[in-house]
Amino acid sequence: MSVANILSDLKAGKYKPVYLLHGEEPYYVDLVSDYIEKNVLSDGEKGFNQTVLYGRDTDVQTILNAAKRYPMMSDYQVVIVKEAQELKWGKEGVGDPFAGYVENPLRSTILVICFKYARFDKRKKLYKAFEKSGVVLESAPIYESKLPAWIEEAVAAKGYRVHARAAAMIAGYLGNDLSKIANELEKLMLNIPKGQEISPDDVQNNIGISKEYNVFELQAAIAKRDIFKANQVIDYFAANPKSNPAVLVLGNLNTYFGKVLKYHYVADRSPQGLARELGVNPYFVKDYEMAGRNYPVGKIFNVISYLRDYDLKTKGVDSTGNTTQGELMKELVFKIIH
Repeated sequence: MSVANILSDLKAGKYKPVYLLHGEEPYYVDLVSDYIEKNVLSDGEKGFNQTVLYGRDTDVQTILNAAKRYPMMSDYQVVIVKEAQELKWGKEGVGDPFAGYVENPLRSTILVICFKYARFDKRKKLYKAFEKSGVVLESAPIYESKLPAWIEEAVAAKGYRVHARAAAMIAGYLGNDLSKIANELEKLMLNIPKGQEISPDDVQNNIGISKEYNVFELQAAIAKRDIFKANQVIDYFAANPKSNPAVLVLGNLNTYFGKVLKYHYVADRSPQGLARELGVNPYFVKDYEMAGRNYPVGKIFNVISYLRDYDLKTKGVDSTGNTTQGELMKELVFKIIH
């Protein structure tokens, strides 16, 4: 079941007795559990009818005891188990009490299991019981290539618009930590009138991402084979390593050149066709066309090989240890462009 459908049902007062929220991406697990925690019960009902437990500090029997209670002066009681990946589940078997409860849950209890940073084992009887009796949400990581579109959708849901370049800046700087991106967007939107387009200047002024020296501008300089501008960006990264770690820069460049390679094989060369096949905003199609002209297929395979080699070097493999990451990145950019 999708996050949108789950939240829609919750807002409509359509509750299930058990929820299993699991997956490697914690953002959606927190989004759904936080909504249930804050909105299902009124403030007056929460005192007697809402229980929040943590996997490391509780056990299966305590959870079951809480789930089997009846609500007081309320139609429902809510039991939320956070960090359930830390819970000692015990051995699965015929007499598994947890699976037994989930198969036949108390309808006046809303039991929410938050199993973060990993997927729950789908082979287990307990997982199948959750599927049968309630709602299962698997929160999967989002690919970095899809982050700008995710950012555009996130701000649109709040009544804002975001310039494609601004969305790319945020994605390149923050990576695929959705919780971090969502927090930064919330702070950003507090300082911008509703309905206004979020610009690169807004991102620079409110999040602190330089609009001149970021991964997106590095990609643009490399696409143009502008060695001077590329070295300016690398120098900025070297002076601000915590904000621009080599692993993040290399990851973005690898994704970028993967798309440039794909560009060469796209049959539909219209702006709309290229944007669709490359998974980018149409605003950036001209950049990929330029990169495609400047980097033929054979060169791109060399570039991808360089990226792999320098990823290892920045991690200390096949490196003397006497070269800084900034110097390694300059070497890499020189090889890519020349």
